[in-house]
Amino acid sequence: RFLLAAVVHVTGAEGARAQTAHAIIAGADRIRNPAEPFRTTSVLTEYVQGKPKDRTVLTVYSKEDKATGQFRNLVRYVEPPRDAGKMALLDGQNLWFYDPAAKSSVRISTQQRLVGQASIGDVLTINFAVDYTGTLLGDETIIDAEHQSRNCWHLDLRAATPTAVYSRAEYWIEHGSFWPIKTKFYSDSGRVLKVLYYRGFSQRLGGVRPGGAVIIDAVDATLVTTVQFENPTFQDIPDFWYQRDYLPRLRPE
Repeated sequence: RFLLAAVVHVTGAEGARAQTAHAIIAGADRIRNPAEPFRTTSVLTEYVQGKPKDRTVLTVYSKEDKATGQFRNLVRYVEPPRDAGKMALLDGQNLWFYDPAAKSSVRISTQQRLVGQASIGDVLTINFAVDYTGTLLGDETIIDAEHQSRNCWHLDLRAATPTAVYSRAEYWIEHGSFWPIKTKFYSDSGRVLKVLYYRGFSQRLGGVRPGGAVIIDAVDATLVTTVQFENPTFQDIPDFWYQRDYLPRLRPE
């Protein structure tokens, strides 16, 4: 009887631990993303050894799919001028890139490079709790992007759906606030690709949310890309915007 009770106790503890990890990740998702449809302007700047090299400006229209819990994303290129009007559409498992000059759309990978260390997947609105299974590794005090000490949960994330941008990530989420502080992304082969720090937390879109991020190359720390989230606004976005066939007619501005 004692042995059976011990087994039940251990199994129950492991179940609670897994549920706790999921709840922590979901809590950070609610900090990063509101449940209502919204748009934001993402300004990406690539730095090499501290000097700006390249810049891309995107408008991202995000709407949560209530059936899956994941977001639909429409990305419209604003700058540089040569790319203005191009779009990327994520709906379910498919990511499409549309070029108005060619008047055609092609499938692309979420890991396709956008600018510097940022891939297209890094600017999409995504709920990690949907795409990943988390394991709570423990507590850790780390330094954030603004050189402040943060007491965090340290989690290991493994891809659970085909839509996951990365196969694995490590995630640090602050105790109590559920603020996402740091993410380390891995390749399919297990190599660290880059480290992302969220920063600039402020009141926006109905809650305290990050105002941007810093992405650092895992091999060469002098290669840095910043992402600034500007002009966040709630917007009623029609479902037909997220249809591939509608992209040639779409005029979102």
